[in-house]
Amino acid sequence: MPDTALPFLPFALPDIGEAEIAEVVDTLRSGWVTTGPKAARFEREFAQFLGAADNGESLHCIAVNSATAGLHLAAEALGIGPGDEVITTTHTFTATAEVVRYLGADVKLVDIDPATLNIDVAAIEAAITSRTKAIMPVHFAGLAADMSAIQALARRHGLKVIEDAAHALPTTCGGRLVGTLGSEATVFSFYANKTITTGEGGMLVTRDAALAARAKVMRLHGMNRDAFDRFTAKVPSWYYEIVAPGYKYNLTDIAAALGLQQLKRAEAFRARREAIAAAYDAAFGAGSGLPLVLPPRAQPGDTHAWHLYVLRLADDAPIGRDTLIERLFAAGIGCSVHYIPLHLHPYWRERYGLQPAQFPHSQHAYERMLSIPLFSRMSDGEVQRVIAAVRAAVTPPVAP
Repeated sequence: MPDTALPFLPFALPDIGEAEIAEVVDTLRSGWVTTGPKAARFEREFAQFLGAADNGESLHCIAVNSATAGLHLAAEALGIGPGDEVITTTHTFTATAEVVRYLGADVKLVDIDPATLNIDVAAIEAAITSRTKAIMPVHFAGLAADMSAIQALARRHGLKVIEDAAHALPTTCGGRLVGTLGSEATVFSFYANKTITTGEGGMLVTRDAALAARAKVMRLHGMNRDAFDRFTAKVPSWYYEIVAPGYKYNLTDIAAALGLQQLKRAEAFRARREAIAAAYDAAFGAGSGLPLVLPPRAQPGDTHAWHLYVLRLADDAPIGRDTLIERLFAAGIGCSVHYIPLHLHPYWRERYGLQPAQFPHSQHAYERMLSIPLFSRMSDGEVQRVIAAVRAAVTPPVAP
């Protein structure tokens, strides 16, 4: 255990207030705790938060019980299946890629841009084959991938784009919020440590009415009417039909109640995370003398969601990443690594015969990176405590 008189500072904590608690209690008292009126309201208010699509079409928002579910539903609705390939980054959590395997399709993993840590557009183009059906970029840490280039590439090759936006609420790209960029689908996460939370949950966003209709059916067992419609109708309406072998991916009203209040605070949360990131930049950046590489900033005029603050040790750092994590833990500071690249995991490595040399930028970043605490509940004192612990951990002791 950490040897410190101060309480352990976790890597992340949700920011839950009295409004969220009251909304959940109201839901419990309503008698409707599974998918019902609050889940529907959360979908509407999420669409309003994102705003209209750039061509005036409506945005369809489909609440699901995880971002993994949303990615799976999007890929299924686009007809991805056996014989197809989907290109994504090796530098992500396994959920991004595993949904492709659920459908019997294959994953093509590619390297990242060493500056942004997002998927390398040139590597995407090099990986396209006659079997490629879709690209799944990940907005790593809350920084938008190069969506203009990715979408242009997709149009040139007739490919679909599904954005893994688990880190990217609210992130902008080219002045527009992620979720409104014109991809076939965008999927957000509301897991406990994300920028807003419903405990577990996610949102699939699309402007494609047919994709939305398919996802809604497949979200709940392939049923052509959901329980809310059937149980609240004014006339007998018990009848439904199973039109496809669907899944159990619906979001409950209890979870949606959290989301309704969290969404109201999303911009305030982002502003606080940005302020913490700025404090870290000032402490660890140029002039600090510390052997650290700071996380990339958003392009001018755009917004970084700052889901993660990912430091990298410089190549000449006197200690390794694992030692740094051990020293921070000993000082009572929680941290994590985002991510162990997919090419290092047994399943992906063995299925596709992957080697680290195929992904030099991801491998190099992984060996030197760690994520330090960054969450909206952090006090200024806790931010300074992290700064002091990092500084002490990477600064060689002065000889007596």
